[in-house]
Amino acid sequence: MEDVIKKIEEKTSLIQQEMIQMSDELYNQQKEITELKFQIKKLKFELQGSEANNGHFDNEEEKLPPHY
Repeated sequence: MEDVIKKIEEKTSLIQQEMIQMSDELYNQQKEITELKFQIKKLKFELQGSEANNGHFDNEEEKLPPHY
C-alpha cells in the first residue's frame, strides 16, 4: 500500500511541476501576443498616416525618382 501511495505522490509532484512550467509558458506567450498586437496597431497607424500623405514620405531620398 505504501508503494502505491509513493507512486501517486511522485506522479502528483511531476504533474505539479509540469503545470508550473505550462503556466510560465502561457504567461510568456500572452506577453508576446500583447507585444505583437501593439506592433500591429502601430504599423496600422503608420500605414494610415502614409496613406493620408498620398504615399508621399518625409524623407527627401524617397521623394526623388530612382533615376536621380
